[in-house]
Amino acid sequence: MRRHYSPIDFPDPCSRTSDFLRYPGGIWVAAVSITCLLALVLQPSKTQAATGSSPDGVASMATPGTPSPLAEMLGVRFIEGSTSAVLIERGGKTYVVDLMAQTIREGDLHRVGYTEGQQSLASPQSSARDPELGAKVFADKCSACHGADARGNARAGTPDFTSPRVQATLTDAGTIKTIREGKKGTPMPAWSGKLSEAEISAVASFVRSLGPQKTTPANPSASGEKQNAKVYEPADDYLYSLPTGRRVDRHGFYFNFTHRFAYNPAFTGPSIGNTLFGLDGYSISSFGLRFGVTDKLSVSAYRSPSVIGRPIELMAAYHLWDEHDGNPLNASFRISVDGQGDFSRNFTTNFEGVFSRSLRRRAQLYLVPTVSLQNRMLISKPGALSAPPPGLPGVNSFSLGFGGALDIRPSVALVAEVIPTLVNRPELGIHRPAYSFGIQKRVHRHAFTLGFSNSPGTVVSQRAGTRATFVGDPSADTPSGLFIGFDLMRQIY
Repeated sequence: MRRHYSPIDFPDPCSRTSDFLRYPGGIWVAAVSITCLLALVLQPSKTQAATGSSPDGVASMATPGTPSPLAEMLGVRFIEGSTSAVLIERGGKTYVVDLMAQTIREGDLHRVGYTEGQQSLASPQSSARDPELGAKVFADKCSACHGADARGNARAGTPDFTSPRVQATLTDAGTIKTIREGKKGTPMPAWSGKLSEAEISAVASFVRSLGPQKTTPANPSASGEKQNAKVYEPADDYLYSLPTGRRVDRHGFYFNFTHRFAYNPAFTGPSIGNTLFGLDGYSISSFGLRFGVTDKLSVSAYRSPSVIGRPIELMAAYHLWDEHDGNPLNASFRISVDGQGDFSRNFTTNFEGVFSRSLRRRAQLYLVPTVSLQNRMLISKPGALSAPPPGLPGVNSFSLGFGGALDIRPSVALVAEVIPTLVNRPELGIHRPAYSFGIQKRVHRHAFTLGFSNSPGTVVSQRAGTRATFVGDPSADTPSGLFIGFDLMRQIY
């Protein structure tokens, strides 16, 4: 005998579910239960929709894109294109339940991207094209650290997103990943679970739109990455003594420190290794500071010690072209004034052009023509420490520096340069051109260059001079007269 059940045996499941969902703690369990239930109940509807009939041969009442009666009864709205998230309306509120991320976020329908007559959230692709959404998220969530104008914050150490140089280091996928997962070791938090995928994609698109606007190719992301793959990134402001002309960050602050061991050590004997190849010798130590007024205009001040005339150099530089912007080469113009005796006498005015061209991403060539007005011979300052440098006659000179850098490892490069003086070389006592070579290591915002040279000068007016006039030995600028030295560069922020 078949047993019959009354309604008392099986209460209305929808009313029981409704009571259960009144409690906040039940939202998550309900979301999982509802999703699993609907997946089982609605799975046959795909076949039925394809045939246009139900298993009983009756035409299906639900058409694709139309919520089923059960979904409407449970307050569930499906997100088009998503297999892991649903919208649940309960108690006049809307919850976005992401089963994959195991998160529940409360928000009104318009905030989560839902509009009447649309059963979906805005997809990441469509939201990425919504500049208003991206700008709004950036202003609300990002501007405190990155600045309202997206130009970065010196205290927070955040980059200038409007800088072409910064944009050249970004990719669309990498930007989304950083926003989603954060950046370890920095204040950048992970926004996954706090922002929707649509919002993350939109703000990433907004950040990427802040760079220089070019004619949009068929695939702008791939084209930009392909272009940047051909551009070399110098590690330092200098190869060794020649400038690289690299563009600075807006409001970036840089420190340069150089050592040149141009004097022979006081020790005698055949074992130069005992003096660390000259590092035990007397160092000509110079230092300078550089500041990026904009990402194109920079100013700097530099000083060398008393033994080489106590020159102070004041400089302004302007970055004209950059390969990151699609130009065929990098070009900068620099003007400087060197004054010896702590900027009190023997003034020299210098005009430089700094041109460079990448040989794909691993190498770069440099050309630096320089005109120096009222230049002086490079000598070691005689007399007492307090005595001023001698008043030597000035001559106008022209030098043409050549250089190159080749990465042999992702963060290690070989560098070399030569600076022949082409005009008034004999008047300056130059027998052979100044030249240098070495190895350069970059670590984040640091660079260290260890090299050998025959020139102790590092300011513009002195770098083409050689050790021969400096120590009064005509043979001191030959290969046997090479001496060791090093450069340190640090970007403070």
